[in-house]
Amino acid sequence: MPLISLTSGRQFQAEPNENLLDAGLRGGVSLAYSCRTGRCSTCKARVVTGQTAPLVAETGLPEEEGADGWILTCARAAATDLTLDVEDLTDLQLAAPRTLPCRIQAIEFLKTDVVRVALRLPPQTAFEYRAGQYVEIIGPGGVRRSYSVANAPAPGAPLEFHIQRVDGGVMSNYWFGQASVNDLLRLYGPLGTFVLRDLAGKDLICLATGTGLAPIKAMLEELKTLPPHQRPRKTLVFWGVREEADHYLKLPEQFGAEQPGVEVIPVLSRAGDNWAGAKGYVQDVLLARSADLSHATVYACGSDAMITGARKRLLEAGLPERAFRSDAFVCSAKP
Repeated sequence: MPLISLTSGRQFQAEPNENLLDAGLRGGVSLAYSCRTGRCSTCKARVVTGQTAPLVAETGLPEEEGADGWILTCARAAATDLTLDVEDLTDLQLAAPRTLPCRIQAIEFLKTDVVRVALRLPPQTAFEYRAGQYVEIIGPGGVRRSYSVANAPAPGAPLEFHIQRVDGGVMSNYWFGQASVNDLLRLYGPLGTFVLRDLAGKDLICLATGTGLAPIKAMLEELKTLPPHQRPRKTLVFWGVREEADHYLKLPEQFGAEQPGVEVIPVLSRAGDNWAGAKGYVQDVLLARSADLSHATVYACGSDAMITGARKRLLEAGLPERAFRSDAFVCSAKP
């Protein structure tokens, strides 16, 4: 079996035709990941030595980066021994995913195309997760869809989700036309590595579009529980939507007024004449503030277009490569 060596010093072995991400997890080594289907770039790594073989299309990897030796670890297998330059997240010690039953505790329509769902787990069931992670919800007929948890862990609290309608989506048809309180579902998780880490003394910048707010909201809740020496120096949250009515939560009042050092900036990309707030795309609004990005960490969640554009602009403006952490919402490839 090929031996995979990381620049951090850790090593693991890979089975034939096993993607590098899964091989690492099996060998006790955690790498960053999100979609697991090659459609985002969270699991990107650079091949220093060795050869890899494609397993699925790397649609989330720009051609120029692929030509420069970058790969997606969820989409590639090892063809030879490898050395990878990739961020090693093994020390995060995230909980292993598992399947659990759950029931719908509440359904609330925040707007016509966004619903807030609360799921409760069986009594005495311990479900460990970090703010920013997601789960797969298994609905009627075994349909599985990924949703970010929108609240930080709290004893006895249900899991909250913000779900956007997808026209023609099987699971959307369930949430927006069939789901009822007490429906029995299952979930598999926690999943993903989009969690807060290494923020002490830095500036935390959060970029969200649409329901990409969900994991950011959970992170803001988790920030309140951190001891002062682990908190960022300040926190800026840019939440972008098209029109004012699309801001389905009163985020500035909920967090900006309650948490010292947290500033929430609502942004509209299709602002009307009566909108006096920030206009355009979230990354452009951030850059217009002439923020010093050299000591910042950015967490971006939402559309793949926003994440791709934001990453490019912010790295060009001085943000360190590994200080951009993202979770792209990509359309499901599952039936």
